[in-house]
Order: sequence, then C-alpha cells, then structure tokens
Amino acid sequence: MSDLVSSVDVAAPAGTTWLALTDWHRQREWMLGTEVRVVSGNGRSVGSKLEAFTGVAGVGFTDSMEIMSWEPPVRCTVRHLGFLVRGTGSFHVQERGQNRSVLIWSEQLDLPFGVVGRLGWPVVKPVFSLGLRRSLHNFAKFAESYVVGG
Repeated sequence: MSDLVSSVDVAAPAGTTWLALTDWHRQREWMLGTEVRVVSGNGRSVGSKLEAFTGVAGVGFTDSMEIMSWEPPVRCTVRHLGFLVRGTGSFHVQERGQNRSVLIWSEQLDLPFGVVGRLGWPVVKPVFSLGLRRSLHNFAKFAESYVVGG
C-alpha cells in the first residue's frame, strides 16, 4: 500500500469547487491526459461507476472506479478496480472562507507487479506526484471560472 496526498487552494466557494470537481465529463479540461466517463449510475451517488482513460494518442490505461461514499459538497471516495490502479482515492473539499476553499486529493494505492511494483514506486511516484500537482494547479483555475453546464 502506498499513500499519496496533494492539495490546492482554490479562490472559489466550496460548493463551486465541489461542482467543478465532480463534473466528470469536463475533467479532461484540467487533468493531464485524462478523459472520464460515467459507466453506470448517475455519477453522483454511491455505486456509480466511472472510467478514466489516461494516455496520449490512444496509448495508456483505463482506471475503473466505483463511488464508495458521496458526501456533497465535502467528500467523494472511490475504489479503484483496475489491474494497474487498485486501492482507494478520496477528494475532499474544505471551506476556507466565503470565496475560498481547498481541494485535498488522496490515494491509498495497492501497487501492481508485486516486488517489482514496490521497488519501482520510488521512481514512478515523483513523476506521478508532479503530474498530479500540475493537474491540481489547472483545477484551481478551472474551478475559479467554473460555470455549471459550461
């Protein structure tokens, strides 16, 4: 199991940050190389299933997820069900004033490939973390100008 946590301050109310975060179809606008789609359910309730394809020019992998907890406008927890990505992810929005909030993104990952995965994680983690931090920076800009249905 490997933990990863990153956060970003957002100059928007917590409710707006939540709506921007959970607008799954628009996640491609801020998450590097990722396209999300709702596979079953409405994408806004426990049991809904999502798929996130991450890659370039059709080469990459699909992260299958199921929403395990849905607590708007504060927290969503997903269970990663794929071969490469297994474990849980949590998105937590905290209010920081009338027009400020923070998004905390955390992952508890079961590393694939046994010993090889555990040995390789120290090499992969900094690259993954850098991409996540860049995506969260993009997210803050996205949320700060978010318009529902935009």
